Amino acid sequence: MIRPGSPVPGHGHPAETVTSGTGPAGQPRPWEDARRPEAAERVRTLAESNASAVLDIPGTAAGGRGATAPLARAVTVDGDVLLLVPGDSPAARAAARAQDDELTALIEITDVAPVAVPHRIRGRAWLGGWLTPLRGPDRAVALAHFGRRDPDAVFAPGGGAAPDGGPREVLRLEVGEAAVDDLWGAEPVEPDAFAAARPDPVAGHEGDVLQHLASAHDAELRSLCGLLDGPAGALCGERGRVVPLALDRAGLRVRFTEGRARVADVRFDFPEPVRDVTELSRALRLLFEAAERD
Repeated sequence: MIRPGSPVPGHGHPAETVTSGTGPAGQPRPWEDARRPEAAERVRTLAESNASAVLDIPGTAAGGRGATAPLARAVTVDGDVLLLVPGDSPAARAAARAQDDELTALIEITDVAPVAVPHRIRGRAWLGGWLTPLRGPDRAVALAHFGRRDPDAVFAPGGGAAPDGGPREVLRLEVGEAAVDDLWGAEPVEPDAFAAARPDPVAGHEGDVLQHLASAHDAELRSLCGLLDGPAGALCGERGRVVPLALDRAGLRVRFTEGRARVADVRFDFPEPVRDVTELSRALRLLFEAAERD
């Protein structure tokens, strides 16, 4: 299902090692044969993350309505995306006016690295489908769910007014298509695959862990240079930077840079995918110990 205004990225980005160029998203592409998360898992992880998102309804901007930044979002067991939006937002107004008419919409999610690094945007995901407002018990259940996750963003108990005095509305996007363009490449995702996928179990800890590594473990990160051969190893000199870029259940990705032109990503896979933050801590410790022994 392809609708106007729904981008589907191209396929087949070339692999790169040390390079002065980047892929279409401004990112160096992975060059090693690493354990690759499925595209559906990557989209589902971004959909349930705190990454910034914009909800757009194609064809409505000319009428004075534009994009809306959801206050919160969640994914149901059926793969629908629930969006908490201000009651006076363009999306809330358009959904209310549509009534029984089919209203197509597109969510664009932008994933930004939580540490300062060249080419900081790690990727984007798109979810397109049909938008409807929730009413009655379904709305109440959704508001209660959002309230448990972020009370300050939602409403006062028993009403629809948020602490800032504005009403909140809950919209549901029935996903008809999805796509991702990230550090792994660009791929489409079928709605059934998105619904069946589960988010990465360490995604909620990724930002804190990467920031901690970057601020307090520079020596350990530099020790990873001992595990490298070839062009990437050439960036491990005193003038180079080693920055933790991304983390998931299967491994750690590090960006090696020297100046503004030379950039390389290296993926360090864990022996086995981790299931929680405790296993993640152990996997990182074993990785650094292996680097120090080399």
